[in-house]
Amino acid sequence: MIRRRRRPSVATDPFQPVVPTIPRARTEPVAIPREAPERVRLRAERRLKFTAACFLVGFAAIGLKMGAISASEAREPSIGARAGASIVSERSDITDRAGRVLATNVVATALYAQPHLMVDPVAAAEGLARVFPDMDADVWSRRFQSGSKFFWIKGNISPEQQQAVHDLGEPGLLFGEREMRLYPNGPLASHVLGGARYGEQDVRAAEIKGIAGVEAVFDDYLRDPAQQGAPLRLSIDLSVQTALEQVLSGGMRLMNAKGAAAILMDVHTGEVVALASLPDFDPNDRPRAAIEGDPADSPLFNRAVQGVYELGSTFKIFTAAQSLELGLTNAGTMVNTQGPLRQGRHRIRDFHDYGPRLSVTDVIVKSSNIGTARMALDIGAKRQQDFLRALGFFEPTAIELTEAPGARPLVPTRWPEISTMTISYGHGLSASPLHLAQGYASLLNGGTRVRPTLLARSAVPDPGARVVSTRVSAEARHMLRQVVMRGTASMGEVPGYQVGGKTGTADKPKHTGGYWDDKVITTFASVFPAQDPKFVLVVTLDEPEIDAAGERRRTAGWTAVPVASEITARVGPLLGMRPDFDPAQDAFGAYLTQAGLR
Repeated sequence: MIRRRRRPSVATDPFQPVVPTIPRARTEPVAIPREAPERVRLRAERRLKFTAACFLVGFAAIGLKMGAISASEAREPSIGARAGASIVSERSDITDRAGRVLATNVVATALYAQPHLMVDPVAAAEGLARVFPDMDADVWSRRFQSGSKFFWIKGNISPEQQQAVHDLGEPGLLFGEREMRLYPNGPLASHVLGGARYGEQDVRAAEIKGIAGVEAVFDDYLRDPAQQGAPLRLSIDLSVQTALEQVLSGGMRLMNAKGAAAILMDVHTGEVVALASLPDFDPNDRPRAAIEGDPADSPLFNRAVQGVYELGSTFKIFTAAQSLELGLTNAGTMVNTQGPLRQGRHRIRDFHDYGPRLSVTDVIVKSSNIGTARMALDIGAKRQQDFLRALGFFEPTAIELTEAPGARPLVPTRWPEISTMTISYGHGLSASPLHLAQGYASLLNGGTRVRPTLLARSAVPDPGARVVSTRVSAEARHMLRQVVMRGTASMGEVPGYQVGGKTGTADKPKHTGGYWDDKVITTFASVFPAQDPKFVLVVTLDEPEIDAAGERRRTAGWTAVPVASEITARVGPLLGMRPDFDPAQDAFGAYLTQAGLR
């Protein structure tokens, strides 16, 4: 057995530390790799190019921004607005029946001042007076130095005015953007649209509120965000409205009238296709309401809706129609026209002596006051009131205008026999031209009640309450056609359109009470085509006078009728109505003969 010799163990002292063995450091030199000089040069070039590119991009961005600022419109910061403040200013458009814009919103610029930021308040006031001639430099100079920190100067200014104010270089004159209501057609249909104004506002936005017309009636709808900007579509036709206003304005000047009104209405739906009152106004710059004098002298006064007048002989067809409906007469019944007709201390006369007797048709054609009054006496006061009430003459019209509810017809508190007689030919009861259009449409469309509206209808509404039979409605249309063919409205004939209508001339009342001795209101109410009625047209002139046939003329046949005739000729083609020419005979007369109605 071989034993291996054990290596002697190193004796250790527990109290002596063990010293580790440290290997001897190598003394040979270490080789460090070195890059080629060409590679170092290339790296330096790349770094320089990258740095140059960064500077180039930065300078290009700054240059582009400076160019954009210099090319943009001068704009001042909106100082002073509450953080997070927001005023809802979106308002829906208003369009005509074909979708053409009547009222819309545009972005406008307001001018305001913060005097505590001004360098020279006096120079600022003088500069503003040069830009805006209506501003008084002395007044605004005192305001700017009064210690107040904010002033509205102009709600809307033009771009040229904005640039002129900016050129003043005054830091205390500031601009704010907001929406404004714009009426692109100016005065056209101004009494229908009414107008709008600013409500709550700050320097960044303004609330638009309607103050008259459909703008006020439909204010909630136009401002309602739930409508999502859907336009309010009216029954007005822009082309027809333009033609009607042009002819009415020319006729008013030709007849030397103080004012005029016209209404064109669909006899079946009650849609008002055109409505005008002259003088008118521009809703973009709505004038202030008059605080004294006759309200009718103000251009804000809507003669077609607000004006209540005695409408004269246009009422005679209502009396004749009711007499026919009650079976008291027929179209050929002879009526006593011997005059004068006495009732107490009152005497009723005709404009001319028409002889002792006239048929009911000729009472209307000749416009006999005496014949109409005698028919009214047979009808009686109670039945007369009921009939006029059924036609809408005892209440305001339901049209969507702020002025309509206040235009209540003036009816007598007592209704003696003399009132029955005078109201039968349009005296003693005052109503608006719109009431008359409503009454004619209800009587002549077949005999059913119509209510006027300014909203376009998507379908023909259900017929209203019946006021007369279809037979009586047709006979009434025939009588009115005869008035144009051979009566007081002979100048109302429009070839191809078979116009029927009735004239009315009444003394003009004073706004303080009583009547003028030499001033009248003339009216012509017509329907066309008479054989198949589509539209009613009412034209009213205030204080017309014209020299014709060697005399001074003021009656409706010489004043209102020619104006209405020209309107019909102009708007007929615009309404898509083809003229119906029958050289042999009156087409409507042939229709009545064939139907056995005459």
